[in-house]
Amino acid sequence: MLRPLACRARTPLLLVGAALAVVGCRREERRFRESPPATTPSAVRVSALQPGTMADTSHMPNPYESSAYAQSEGQRLFGWYNCAGCHANGGGGMGPPLMDDEWIYGSSPENIYNTIIQGRPNGMPSFAGKIPSPQIWQLVTYVRSLSGLTPMSGRSARTEHMNFYQGAQSMQGAQTPKNSFRPPASEFP
Repeated sequence: MLRPLACRARTPLLLVGAALAVVGCRREERRFRESPPATTPSAVRVSALQPGTMADTSHMPNPYESSAYAQSEGQRLFGWYNCAGCHANGGGGMGPPLMDDEWIYGSSPENIYNTIIQGRPNGMPSFAGKIPSPQIWQLVTYVRSLSGLTPMSGRSARTEHMNFYQGAQSMQGAQTPKNSFRPPASEFP
């Protein structure tokens, strides 16, 4: 009789031990890759900067359109801001040529101004905030002069007495050397 009583007491102990072993062997739950929390717009303002639209330049005339000085300053700025790096000095480099008057984004002064300010896809960077507006208009004047779109009513920056050098190197009054002739290769048929 002892034996069945010992078996009866051992059986529940074994069942409790087995239940504890099963619970203890349960797999641990881990999150290996947690998905980021959904981004919600923050009500807290981090900066005073807010996105906005660009200034409307569609009705803004070029103040330097007929100024020879602005055109020469634009030429200087063209080299200074390294525009020649892409467009070359004459306006025909690896970037779009500026020597013709057929441009993708338009050849009016306002279009050129907007191209410089906003940039264009595939290469033309935006110069907004980097170049002052008067200098951009001088660049516009020079770029338009490359294709012959700028009116030539601007006066030259040189005065009359600066046009010809009257010193010893002047060719005025120079005589043709004796026994000289033009080589045959230099004459056109």
